[in-house]
Amino acid sequence: MSDRLPPLTALRAFDAAARHMSFSRAAAELNVTPAALSFQIKTLEEHLGAPLFRRLNRAVELTAAGRALAPHAADGFESLRAGWRAARRLTATRTLSITAGPAFTAKWLAPRLFRFAAAHPDIELRFTASLRLMDFDRDEIDVAIRFGQSEDADFYSEVLATEWMTPMVAPQHAAGLRAPEDLARLALLHQDDIGFLDPPANWAAWFAAAGLPPPPAGGARFSQADHALDAALAGAGAVLGRGILAEAALREGRLVAPFDLVLDLTAAYRLICPRGAETRADIAAFRAWIRDETESLNALRAGLWPGRVPAAAPR
Repeated sequence: MSDRLPPLTALRAFDAAARHMSFSRAAAELNVTPAALSFQIKTLEEHLGAPLFRRLNRAVELTAAGRALAPHAADGFESLRAGWRAARRLTATRTLSITAGPAFTAKWLAPRLFRFAAAHPDIELRFTASLRLMDFDRDEIDVAIRFGQSEDADFYSEVLATEWMTPMVAPQHAAGLRAPEDLARLALLHQDDIGFLDPPANWAAWFAAAGLPPPPAGGARFSQADHALDAALAGAGAVLGRGILAEAALREGRLVAPFDLVLDLTAAYRLICPRGAETRADIAAFRAWIRDETESLNALRAGLWPGRVPAAAPR
C-alpha cells in the first residue's frame, strides 16, 4: 500500500465534511457546490480504496476509516493554519494586533494612540478589547497588555506600570469631604473586575486602612472599572479609582482625589508577546512608545497632593 498523499483539495473537502457531518454545509464553508465537494470526497475514497462516509437519507456518517482519518486531518490543517499565521507575523506586514482589557483600552491606551500613529505612520494598529485568556496563534494577536497576570516562562513579558487606588469624586462632591469618614455620606461605587486581587482592594480595605469601621453596605456595582469611573464622573458617588485608569480625569480636574491614603496593589500591567517576537521591528517600536508613555504615571501620584507624601496603606 502506497503512502503517497492524496490531493490536498480532497483532504480539505473531507476535513470540512467530517467536521460538519454534512456535504452541503461543508460545500458552503469551502465556497464550492455540493457536487464539487462530493467529487473530491469520491476522489479521496478511490485513492484510499475504501469508503470514508456512509451516505444515508439526508445525512452522512463516518466509516471506521473515516473516523481514523478525521482527527489527523483536522490536526494537520490546524497545524498548517498556525504555521501560516506565524509566517505572516514574520513578514513585512505592518499591521500590529494588540489586545488589552476594555477599561485600560478606553481610559488610558486609546486616547494616546494618535501619538503612536504620528510617530509610526507605517504601522497600522488593530485592537481587541478583551479580558479573556489570549491565544496568540488562534486569535492572531501580536501583543497583549494584561493587568494582574503573572509572569509566564513561555512568553516574553515586561512590567509597564504598577497600580494604586484611592477615593475619587466629581468636583461638586469634593468640598464636603473634609475627613475620610465623610465618604459614608456619598454612594460608594464598587467594581468587580479586581476581585481576584489578594489582599483585596475594595472599600472595606481602604476604610480599614483609614482606621474606620466598615463602610455602609450597598452601592452600585460595576463589572468594569471604566464604567465605575464614568458613574463617578457623572456625580453618582465616590469610586475607589485606579490611578492609571483615572489619570486623564485627575489631571484635567474632572475627578478629585480628596485624601492622600492609597492602596498599593500587588498586581501590575504587563506587556506580553510570544518569546522572540519582542525584537520584531513593529513590536519593538510599540514597546518603546508605551514605555515612554507610562513614565508620566510616576509623577501623577505626587502631583495630586503637592507638598505631601501619599500614605500607602499597609497591605
